[in-house]
Amino acid sequence: MNATPLAAEIAIDTTPLFSYDRNIFGQFIEHFHREIYGGIYAPGSPLADDRGFRKDVLDALRDLRTPIVRWPGGSFASDYHWKNAIGPKRTTVFDRAWRVPEPNTFGTDEFLEWTAELGAEAYICTNAGTGTLDEMSDWVEYCNAPTGTSWADERARNGRQQPYGVRYWSVGNENYEQWELGAEDPHAWARRVTESAKIMRRVDPDICLIAASNGDPQWTLPMLRSAGKYLDYISVHRYWDMLADVNEPANYMRSMAQTLEPERTIEKLVALLDTAGMPHISIAFDEWNLRGWHHPDGNGPDAISARDLNDDNATYTMADAIFAASFLNACIRHGDRVRMANFAPAVNARGPLFVHESGIVKRSTYHIFAMYASLLETHTLPTSAQSRGLATGDTEVPLVDLVATGNPETGALAIALLNKSDDNEAQVQLRIGGDLVNTRANLVILGAPSPDSYNDVQHPDVIQPSRVQTEIADGLLALPPHSVTAVRLDGFHRPTAGLEWTVGTHRHARRG
Repeated sequence: MNATPLAAEIAIDTTPLFSYDRNIFGQFIEHFHREIYGGIYAPGSPLADDRGFRKDVLDALRDLRTPIVRWPGGSFASDYHWKNAIGPKRTTVFDRAWRVPEPNTFGTDEFLEWTAELGAEAYICTNAGTGTLDEMSDWVEYCNAPTGTSWADERARNGRQQPYGVRYWSVGNENYEQWELGAEDPHAWARRVTESAKIMRRVDPDICLIAASNGDPQWTLPMLRSAGKYLDYISVHRYWDMLADVNEPANYMRSMAQTLEPERTIEKLVALLDTAGMPHISIAFDEWNLRGWHHPDGNGPDAISARDLNDDNATYTMADAIFAASFLNACIRHGDRVRMANFAPAVNARGPLFVHESGIVKRSTYHIFAMYASLLETHTLPTSAQSRGLATGDTEVPLVDLVATGNPETGALAIALLNKSDDNEAQVQLRIGGDLVNTRANLVILGAPSPDSYNDVQHPDVIQPSRVQTEIADGLLALPPHSVTAVRLDGFHRPTAGLEWTVGTHRHARRG
């Protein structure tokens, strides 16, 4: 490992920009392969409770302080008829999205009991593919209406007298894509969203409504002009390493080449919402991951068994951790517009948790969520970073990425710093409020022996965070290669009475 010259000069302003929404640390779970059955839900397992919920999975996701979970999909949602999965008699159906039998033993009540046990908000994605308007509004009624109506009374007969109070609802999944069941053209989709939103709000006017969007102005603007007054968010999905029909996951450096793309996507979406005159609508990345899904076309044994490739732990390395941190940094920097993000999925496939019959494996991304959820503070702070470049093949990205957060009540400050180099330490210099930092700091560092390191059943702790106390002198701090470092400076900046909050700007430049 070769020491490098100064890699980045970083300046942090202690005047908060805004509070960001913790829902950006959300998760996603779908009826796909082993996410539900054999993942979060395994009746009869010695590791499950009497409802069939895997206790070790619940404990691990609680440790992430998971704020919100989106369900039941995903493409699965576009052919999901929720009434088949309530009450004592469940109807097994053929899942036409993923082309396998769906037993429907895990349905609405199970999901809402599971999220309550987890301590997370529930976010339900409705069937805007093969479903009907009545089906959507009935679902809201089942979950949120007091008894005295048909579907609320059905809920009570199924064991839940009080309304669940589900706040977050999505109209559709990826209805802009040809592969989605119930795909629509832009103008038909605009009417579909408008009428769905109207009827769902008639049942519960206080729900937060989200509608599927691909970020393309030709698709999104008609929907916003028609339905925008009913909506709180647009839903956007992004996977940057597409793997549906191939088994060639991007290596470390090709993954680093993608680390600027989340912020570029956000900037385009903000411009689109501003063009539409919809500043009240926020952005929800309610499916995101570096890695796309292995799900080849077709329904034969070879196509279905290819889904096992999603569970190959060797795929999920420090590249995934650093990309995930880059994504979350971008969301926090734009936390006034990005109000939700749901990592897809939470369990198995490409999730932060790999669940097997005897236990769990915490992959590299698990530790990123744990660090960000527990170590960062409540408000985004303005930063200016002059970073050296990192060549990643045909492109160059800043070697160092960061986000700074603070708590205006306690004065605590926390910084997340990424060194994207595969093999070199990066020395940075920190200024806070114009002064070089000279203090003792608490660090949590997520690193690994190699950028290609991963955790698996036999070696579950190759990648794990370490806690370090260090002295920062003249602002200098060394970041290990291929690492994410959280720096906490508790009480570094004490708030003053009558603190004026101002809106600043984020600047992130590259130094050659």
